[in-house]
Amino acid sequence: MANYFSILLTVVTLVAGLLWLFDVLVLKPRREQGQQQNSITEFGQSVFPVLAVVLVLRSFLYEPFQIPSGSMMPTLLKGDFILVEKFAYGIKDPLFRSKLIETGEPERGDIAVFKYPLEPSVDYIKRIVGVPGDRIIYRNKHLFIQPQCANGESCKPLQVTQKEINTDKAYFSGGSSLNVYQQTLGGVEHKILLDPRVSPRVPLFYEQPGTSAGEFIVPEGHYFAMGDNRDNSQDSRYWGFVSDDYLVGRAFFVWMSFEMDRGPDSLLPSWVPTGVRFERLGSIE
Repeated sequence: MANYFSILLTVVTLVAGLLWLFDVLVLKPRREQGQQQNSITEFGQSVFPVLAVVLVLRSFLYEPFQIPSGSMMPTLLKGDFILVEKFAYGIKDPLFRSKLIETGEPERGDIAVFKYPLEPSVDYIKRIVGVPGDRIIYRNKHLFIQPQCANGESCKPLQVTQKEINTDKAYFSGGSSLNVYQQTLGGVEHKILLDPRVSPRVPLFYEQPGTSAGEFIVPEGHYFAMGDNRDNSQDSRYWGFVSDDYLVGRAFFVWMSFEMDRGPDSLLPSWVPTGVRFERLGSIE
């Protein structure tokens, strides 16, 4: 849907720009001779600067997104509205998404927005866990990473620690309480959730030729992404890797957060917020 909007915005901006250009080159000299301005060109002249600014901001700098699910809890909650740096992983044209300028690459621990590989019209948001060349092992709900092992070379494992902690806020899934863990991923600290009722769904994991179940070797130009709500996230464990071509940007700021816990007996639609979580506004860790 987001890509369709980008196409529509680009087309409308182009049309408005052509009307503005036609007015400057053709109609303006006529107005100087006393001819009245056409209403259509007047409209194009007035909206083109606004559309051009919006197009540049949204396509190359920052784009707002809404968090639709709890797969990134506790870092991001359903109802969070975030800003994404579009230039973090390269500047791309808004129509064909071909990279125009190299600006950087995802790092382990980044929270990235990308096109869902199985349905590119859908945007996903997950945490980057593996970069090209990494050997990822997910076993008994523990994450192990061996950097740059794609060629079978010996390498030192990346330190990934996982410690259960107590927090003031409780998190639930299906009426059951989730356990909160502090995870350190190569120096990047963040919290993850594990459901004690759910066993690892290894039979459902993506099967990569030449690897065992729960083991993944990240190909060149691809990344391995996981949700922080580990037992309630459809991510690279189940459908594979994220191509560099599908990266949208890096999430960095929560600018608004609505509580979306309206019950089934409510007279208002479920999409109507029940409150505002001002304490969540700020940078994303």
